[in-house]
Amino acid sequence: MKRPVLFSLIALTTCLLAAPPAGKPLFNGKDMAGWKAPHGTWQAVDGVVLLAGNPKGFKAQPGTGVLLNSGEGKTVDFFTEAVHGDCELHVEFSVPQGSNSGVYLQGRYEVQIFDSFAKPEVIYSDCGGLYEGVENGKGFPGKAPAVNASKAPGEWQSFDITFRAPRFDAAGKKTENAKFLKVLHNGQLIHENVEVTGPTRSAAFADEQAQGPLKLQGDHGPVAFRNLILKPLAE
Repeated sequence: MKRPVLFSLIALTTCLLAAPPAGKPLFNGKDMAGWKAPHGTWQAVDGVVLLAGNPKGFKAQPGTGVLLNSGEGKTVDFFTEAVHGDCELHVEFSVPQGSNSGVYLQGRYEVQIFDSFAKPEVIYSDCGGLYEGVENGKGFPGKAPAVNASKAPGEWQSFDITFRAPRFDAAGKKTENAKFLKVLHNGQLIHENVEVTGPTRSAAFADEQAQGPLKLQGDHGPVAFRNLILKPLAE
């Protein structure tokens, strides 16, 4: 007689990250206050664990403190009600094996989240990459991270992003491109002074503005977030 297969949960590896910087928490840890509806299946949980029988999935642990899109990773993109311009952004995230998400500054310019653990060579679509915005052979070509700082699936990781919004004259004509002044991935410098000539792929808006909401991509795979801290910077 064949014995039933037993599935067990593997706890996420503890990853010690630097303390979040001072700024405004975008997620209060307990509900969707401050985030635009529809909320889809985004929910507050205590934590997530990888499934031993399915390392590409998450199982939520009931409670508060962590923002999860879903164990299957198919729900709506998530937008803050507040808008931002120049800012410093701290984000902690975790993805299971093969998963994919992204953080969009102003809802337009993506820093890619992806399971890129141990890849010997990385491109713009790997974790920490600035995603391309090419259409009809024109536009921002994307920018690979300088190093692959990715941790293993299920571990907590961090981005620390210093972003400069595009500039416009009195007539509304763009005079300066948006710029990622600095991006750190798990404390390692992966981008510095990179201009983005326009919105990247899957941006929420085709135009460019001085301010816009933060967007978290929710439909490309399971992803969990915590310690989302935004500090506005004076122009």
